Amino acid sequence: MKRTIYTSIGTLCLALTLSSCHDELLEMTPPSALTEVNAFNKAKDLDLAMLGVYNRLQVRKPNDYLILEMPSDNLYMSNNTAVAGANEADLLAFTPDNPQVANYWENSYNGIFRANAVLGNIDKPLDYANGQKDQLIGEAKFMRALFYFDLVRAFGGVPKITATIAKIEESRTIGRASESEIYDLIEEDLKEAITKLPLQANIAKGRASKAAAVALLAKVYVYQKDWNNAKTYLEQFLSEFPGYGLVNDFASLWKLETEDNREVIFSIRYVDGTNGHTLSTAFIPNSGAIGVVSRGNEVALPSWSLHKQYQEGDTRKAAIINEFWTPPSTPNNPPIWYPYVNKYAVPHTYGSSGLDLPVIRFADVVLLYAETLYELGQPDQALAQLNRVRERAFGSAASNYTLADISSKEAFYDKLLLERQLEFAYENERWFDLVRTGRYMSLTREERGFNNNTQTALAVSLTPKEHLRYFPIPQRQIDQSAPGVLTQNPGY
Repeated sequence: MKRTIYTSIGTLCLALTLSSCHDELLEMTPPSALTEVNAFNKAKDLDLAMLGVYNRLQVRKPNDYLILEMPSDNLYMSNNTAVAGANEADLLAFTPDNPQVANYWENSYNGIFRANAVLGNIDKPLDYANGQKDQLIGEAKFMRALFYFDLVRAFGGVPKITATIAKIEESRTIGRASESEIYDLIEEDLKEAITKLPLQANIAKGRASKAAAVALLAKVYVYQKDWNNAKTYLEQFLSEFPGYGLVNDFASLWKLETEDNREVIFSIRYVDGTNGHTLSTAFIPNSGAIGVVSRGNEVALPSWSLHKQYQEGDTRKAAIINEFWTPPSTPNNPPIWYPYVNKYAVPHTYGSSGLDLPVIRFADVVLLYAETLYELGQPDQALAQLNRVRERAFGSAASNYTLADISSKEAFYDKLLLERQLEFAYENERWFDLVRTGRYMSLTREERGFNNNTQTALAVSLTPKEHLRYFPIPQRQIDQSAPGVLTQNPGY
């Protein structure tokens, strides 16, 4: 049973939605009676408001793959999907009107808006339990930083908003801050979160902890190629939080009974049927999967280019891709090979899975540390970290990389990005990894699709352009701003 269920809270000033199965919400003041004066007078109010911040990531994350995996060499769109905007992502043909890009932007900013509301009203209650106020500040700062990190990676410079905006007219005059300004805010928020957040042992699963803030800050520095600071925080994480580590069985990360484990540093919680997500259904074939769900949505399928990267003995493959075979359409014909994404395929109610979705895993810390050590001129130590993940995947050191495999910087990144692809497939890391290393431009003729009958690749011609480094600013956001205030990214 989950201990944390994220819900949105109803307040007039925040225009949020009241929804939950928590008993305490049944006793809340009706939304029509809430005002800026009485909405945040109790510690309970601020705690509920903080759950509303988490709710925005809970809502957004199950659909992130539509813009963070679909354009990459990990997925290709099924012929029968009807998800709006997915075809553009699949063909690297984003437009400012893409609804999935707009949803990503709007859910992220709604989360920022809610975090700002928590921080702006944090001094009102006088009934906090010991340490509760600092915890809420730390959580709000962490989540605001996480949302801004997602935004700056996706769009570049974005509007920097650190307080609630009372009037619509004011919001129409806010333009884009620079990337460096956004990164400065992210770093500032995370450094304060580190000082205020408790250890995981003292906080409910699914809420931000000190360890999560340290790990995220290290990742932020890696994205900025600030290797010295990245090393500082990665080593702080490894020394201060020895309870985290790689689980022995990769597949156990994606099972309901073992989703709480020492590898997950921060995850988003779900409850089957009542507060679940759609991701477990999205990749299942239309005909369903026995023991999982009676029917699926088959939005996208695993690419051949990813499929062929898994070597014999790599235990991750079976946990990520199911070698599925469908019955023949006519008698005397062989079954049809029809692999599908298996990572989130747990027994669930259609469209409402209770599998938690990891946001930060220990494996990411290890591979970020490998990258950082290599950039700081320590290839031996970098190799050792890279092989930690590799060895877990194969169950022994027999398939480990050697120094000869990473004899140049390009060779090292070939192995690093391959290992990140094999490890984090469908966890929304691949597109950002390709972009931050400049390799998204090589997606010119990726073997994305496959022939179901011959089990061979179908080459797909793509023409990535440099401006795809960033997604377009949603046109509906530009239209709502004053003329000339919110500018579009080049190329759109």
